[in-house]
Amino acid sequence: MSLYPAAKLLGTLFKEGELDMAPTRDGYGTGLVEAATKNKNVVALCADLTESTRTQAFAEKFPARFFECGVAEQNMACVAAGLAVSGKIPFIASYAAFSPGRNWEQIRTTVAYNNANVKIAGHHAGISVGPDGATHQMTEDIALMRALPNMTVIVPCDAEEARKATLAAAHIVGPVYIRFAREKSPVFTTDVSPFTPNKAQVVWESHKPQAVIIACGPLVYNALHAARLLEREGIMSVVLNVHTIKPLDEKKITDLAKKYGAVVTVEEHQIAGGLGGAVAELLARTHPTPIEFIGMLNVFGSSGSPEKLSVKYGMDVQSIVRATQKVLSRK
Repeated sequence: MSLYPAAKLLGTLFKEGELDMAPTRDGYGTGLVEAATKNKNVVALCADLTESTRTQAFAEKFPARFFECGVAEQNMACVAAGLAVSGKIPFIASYAAFSPGRNWEQIRTTVAYNNANVKIAGHHAGISVGPDGATHQMTEDIALMRALPNMTVIVPCDAEEARKATLAAAHIVGPVYIRFAREKSPVFTTDVSPFTPNKAQVVWESHKPQAVIIACGPLVYNALHAARLLEREGIMSVVLNVHTIKPLDEKKITDLAKKYGAVVTVEEHQIAGGLGGAVAELLARTHPTPIEFIGMLNVFGSSGSPEKLSVKYGMDVQSIVRATQKVLSRK
């Protein structure tokens, strides 16, 4: 019998059509207000995208602690670094294509190099941005940010986990990057679901697993569906929610790879430099293991509906099923 996230870990029903739908960016807006209510040093900056990034609620409740920087992401990062040095806990928000896409050098030099206590919220990341096309479908941001020393990188799986990640970021000393999506996705965790930065969470475990599916972001839900379908075919698996890409939960990933001997990584990002790259680097060092990768394979996105793009780029449930079958053939 499987360890369903509803019954054993996540406290909600894992059944089609019974889950609320919300974009992970909603969790940022809620968490930001909650963090600011608890700590007067929390401030927020935005690059003329307060509604899209869900910073609006903060700006309305704490107008004296909100800074509208306009379409100037480079300046926003530098101003935030100055606020951090002054003892504030600044959260900066824009589309991930622009922050960290446009202001990466400022984040590198003024934030990461100085270990400044800045929290970077990258919104509308991944191909699920859909019709906006390749220019706005940021699929390289995890790679950009995890390459920076001192940087923590978190990719929440749903809106509730995004709220918790935002709250956690306010307590982490040092720079943090949190990745958010625009499109609505199932909210399959609850306020009592476990969330600890740097600690990967098993959200599915079949009896006598044969493979480990390691996922991050909203695609964790696709991985859960794939695990259910695989179990019906007699293929048992573990699904691991790796919400913290850096620092990676090396022990948990290595232990599962040693135990089951086959790994599939799942992400809405370039495989190179993303979760897949991070896991491959780890296991090459600790326990070489057959791996298959779900994600963007050295291509840019294109305009289309999120559902069609998920299929086109092999991030849908059936693609995860096939990748698991393939990796098992290599054990």
